[in-house]
Amino acid sequence: MAVTFKGGIHPPEHKELSKDKSIEKLPLPKSVLIPLVQHIGAPCKPLVKVREEVKVGQMIAEMGGFVSSPIFSSISGVIKKISDVEVASGKLVTCVEIESDGLDEWINDPLNRQLEEIEAKEIVEIIREAGIVGMGGAGFPTHVKYTLPNDVKVDTILLNGAECEPYLTCDHRLIVEEGEKVIYGLRAMMKAVNVKKGIIAIENNKPDAIKNMEKLTKDYDDIEVAILKTKYPQGGEKQLIDAVLKREVPSGKLPMHVGVIVNNIHTAYSVAEAVRTGLPSVERVITVSGQGIHTPKNLMVRYGTSVGDIIEYCDGIKENVVKIISGAPMTGYAQYKLDFPIDKRSSGIIALTDNEVDTTPESACIRCSRCLDVCPINLVPSKLDQLGRLNEIEKAIEYDVMDCIECSSCAYICPAHRHLVQSIVSAKNAARALLND
Repeated sequence: MAVTFKGGIHPPEHKELSKDKSIEKLPLPKSVLIPLVQHIGAPCKPLVKVREEVKVGQMIAEMGGFVSSPIFSSISGVIKKISDVEVASGKLVTCVEIESDGLDEWINDPLNRQLEEIEAKEIVEIIREAGIVGMGGAGFPTHVKYTLPNDVKVDTILLNGAECEPYLTCDHRLIVEEGEKVIYGLRAMMKAVNVKKGIIAIENNKPDAIKNMEKLTKDYDDIEVAILKTKYPQGGEKQLIDAVLKREVPSGKLPMHVGVIVNNIHTAYSVAEAVRTGLPSVERVITVSGQGIHTPKNLMVRYGTSVGDIIEYCDGIKENVVKIISGAPMTGYAQYKLDFPIDKRSSGIIALTDNEVDTTPESACIRCSRCLDVCPINLVPSKLDQLGRLNEIEKAIEYDVMDCIECSSCAYICPAHRHLVQSIVSAKNAARALLND
C-alpha cells in the first residue's frame, strides 16, 4: 500500500516529457566555470592560480570548515580566471574558470574496490574526500551526516527516490539505468554507520523504477522498497520520514534525532562511484525539460558547464519561452541569463512557455485557509506572510517561521496568488539574523 503524509499538493507532473529519455553524456565542454560554493556551509578556499594546468579530479579548492566540501576540476586544461561571478541563486560566488585542453586526462586512474574490503570509518573519509553533498538540491555535505555525535543512534538509512518536483526525471532514470550502483551506495552508507536497515522510497508514478528496485533488492534482507503516493513535497525529509516510518522530527531537530539518515538517490549513486573507483565527484545527471525545450533530455554533465551550452545540445529553446528555471518549478531559481554554471546541487533546467506560466498579479488574502490545509509542516502561511510584510520578525518567530521548508505549496494553492514564499523567506532571513545577533 502506498503511503504519504498530511497536507501537500498535486501540481501537474509533466514527467512524460523526459521520463523515457535515457541518460546521455554531454560532450566535453570547451570551458567550465566552477563555483567554490556548491554546498551548505563554509565556502571553499582556492588551491590553484591563474595559468596553472590542472587535470580531471584534481582538487582546486579545499574545505573552508567542517561543514564544507572540497571542489575538484571537472576537465583537464588551464586556469584562465578566478573571479566573483553571479551564479544561479543570484549570489556572487568566487569561481574558477578552466579552459579545456581537449584531453580529458584524470589525475588518478580509477580503482575497482569491493565494499567488503573497506572499513566503516574509511567510507566516511572517502565521502568527505570525494566532495559529495546532498544532490537533491540542498547540498548538505554528506560526510557531516555520517559523523554522528556519540549520543545519537541511527537505525535506518532512507533513500529519497520520490522526485516529487514537476518535470524532473534524473533520479528516475538513475534508478532504472544504474540501480545496482544506487544499491551499492546505500549499502556503503549503511556500513558507514553500522545500520541494519535500508529503505528506498519511490513514488508510485514511477512503476518501472519500483519494479527494478524490487528486483535488485530481493536478495538483500536488510533493504526494502517503500511505495509512496504521488504528492508534493513527498521528498522533504520530514515528510518522507513521516510517510515511511511514522516518526515525527521535532522542531529544531534533525532526522538523526529520530534514528534516521535521509539521502537522495543521486547522492547514493555518487557515493557508490567514489567508494568503488576512488575518484571524486566531477559530474551529475540533470533533467532538461519544459515545453520550451525542443528536445528534452536527461544528461550527465560536468560541473561548471554553461547552461547555454546544455540548452544548445537540446536543440535550443522555443520562441514562446517566458521563464527559465535552474532546478525545478517549485523550489528553483528563475534566471535572466544563460551563462550560469551547473554545480553539484543542479537537478534540472526547465524552460517554460507562456502556456505554463501564470502571471496573474497578487491580490489581498481572502482568508480561505487553503494554505493551512496544504502546509506539510502545519504552519499558518497566511499569518507568516503578513508578519513578513510588516517586518514583525519576533512575532514571526513565535509562529515558527524557521520551520518553513520553503516548498511553495502555499503559494501554489493560493487563489489570491499571494507571493507567500518570498515574504516568508525574507522573514526567515531576518529572524536568522536576529537569533544570531
